[in-house]
Amino acid sequence: QVRLVESGGGLVQAGGSLRLSCAASGSIFRISAMGWYRQAPGKQRELVAVISSGGNINYADSAKGRFTISRDNAKNTVSLQMNSLKPEDTAVYYCNCNANTGSGLYRDYWGQGTQVTVSS
Repeated sequence: QVRLVESGGGLVQAGGSLRLSCAASGSIFRISAMGWYRQAPGKQRELVAVISSGGNINYADSAKGRFTISRDNAKNTVSLQMNSLKPEDTAVYYCNCNANTGSGLYRDYWGQGTQVTVSS
């Protein structure tokens, strides 16, 4: 089993910054992709940014130019630096990883979520 623990959410004014961090632990053999998703009230969960083990990165259009994802493969951690935050970034942010626990199969794991609230 893999456990993801997020930290760094909170309340910030529009234009401000927050940094989210996530650490994966447990019976990890290998992690492929790690990323961040978010879910606003009444909306579906959506991708924010994802990074592969090789460092390939994809951002949602809404995140490009404002958010930066980074990863430490040795520590199984992923971070999301969010700058120039807007009220529409308000959501619960979830950490995700696609991991192999030794069975040869990869599956998705999720953190418990951290609230990000951006006031106008």
